[in-house]
Amino acid sequence: MISRKEIEKKVKEVLINEFELDEAALTSEANLYTDLELDSLDSVNLVAALEKAFSFKFSREKDEEKVRAIRTVSDIYDFIDSKQREG
Repeated sequence: MISRKEIEKKVKEVLINEFELDEAALTSEANLYTDLELDSLDSVNLVAALEKAFSFKFSREKDEEKVRAIRTVSDIYDFIDSKQREG
């Protein structure tokens, strides 16, 4: 299990590398859609990039509702943290 700090670092790397976002914009409170200007296609790509970065698969039945609720960078951290606790 990786630490919260490591989760934050990896998520930021994904957002910077996949979406060419500025690290300074990646505050915990930053809204993915209004502040970072991601769209629905980006959210699909984000899921795929997170799966690769964290070596797990999203389960449509278990995770779809949680993924749809993600709005901020901090929400991503919380989701990844809960996902790794599931095992």
